[in-house]
Amino acid sequence: MAVESRFVVIRQGVEVETFMDKKAADEYDKMLDMADNLAELFENATIELSESMREELSVYIAQNREEVLIALQAKKPKAAKKPVIKATAKSDDENDNDNTSDAA
Repeated sequence: MAVESRFVVIRQGVEVETFMDKKAADEYDKMLDMADNLAELFENATIELSESMREELSVYIAQNREEVLIALQAKKPKAAKKPVIKATAKSDDENDNDNTSDAA
């Protein structure tokens, strides 16, 4: 008999999502908390948004929080890694060819 551990995110008594590891479940739950807070913020805004638009926008912003923080200049973007260019050593044949072309 196999034993499986499952982590279930429950909101208002309803199972929302099931995960196989606790970290993923906690991250998802945190994202939903952020989305709830954002939806409340949008509800109090002067901009007229339907409930479904508030929900979609809130979830989108919560899912993309890193990019949002960078856009708001609250976080610096990660520096892009420069590609490493390796110098290739010439073979003895290539070195001989270079010397003969200089002599000509």
